[in-house]
Amino acid sequence: MNNTVPIKSFTFAILMLFAGNLTTYAATHQGVTPAMNESSNQPETLSARQQAIPLMAVFMATSNMEKLDAALNQGLDAGLTVSEAKEILVQLYAYTGFPRSLNALSALMKVTKARKQRGIRDEPGKEPVQPIPVGDALRQLGTANQTKISGAPVQGPLFDFAPVINQFLQSHLFGDIFARDNLDWQSRELATVGALAATPGIEAQLLSHTRASLRVGLTRGQLQHLAQILRASGEEQAAARAEAALRAAQDTP
Repeated sequence: MNNTVPIKSFTFAILMLFAGNLTTYAATHQGVTPAMNESSNQPETLSARQQAIPLMAVFMATSNMEKLDAALNQGLDAGLTVSEAKEILVQLYAYTGFPRSLNALSALMKVTKARKQRGIRDEPGKEPVQPIPVGDALRQLGTANQTKISGAPVQGPLFDFAPVINQFLQSHLFGDIFARDNLDWQSRELATVGALAATPGIEAQLLSHTRASLRVGLTRGQLQHLAQILRASGEEQAAARAEAALRAAQDTP
């Protein structure tokens, strides 16, 4: 995990520094089985619902609103709930910035309204049900989640240099965001990989999230399928980055 890349903005940096170690929390709290050692009965392709998620992410990251509309419709047609779609677009603010997140949410609002006018009933889905604490309790929850996700207490020269960033990570990222239980970890990682693959210059974070995807139960075949989906949608460079990250994840622990 490379935590030395320059931080261009606070919101962009939050999820990039550590999400490469998504391990125990996913397995314990989300019912996900880690897949570092894959067996023959594990899926090698993404489900129809899963296929739409990285497309939503990549088109949000590139501000391709026409293709984003199509990906949103694809996801809803495949069984993605409105709540899950909203959660994906909200989470990605930390990778693509608030403006793109707000624009994408506006697009989703218009898509769902248009679908309703056509007589399509989309499942609203559920809102988070796990209570989110505040104050010191939130920091404690976030620190516990951070330790579980990373496999060990998080420390290093960067956090000695700027300890406040770890406080923000613990309270906001691992507290406010990761305590939300209305979207499974595999879906969150598919979205993250899609957004990062669409963005040049952050290959270290893409590699970290590719490793994280394997740890939360996605297979190498499914991640290869993700790259194929991106390429079929005209995102050749994003697909190439995703494939390079997968090769690197296979070569290193």
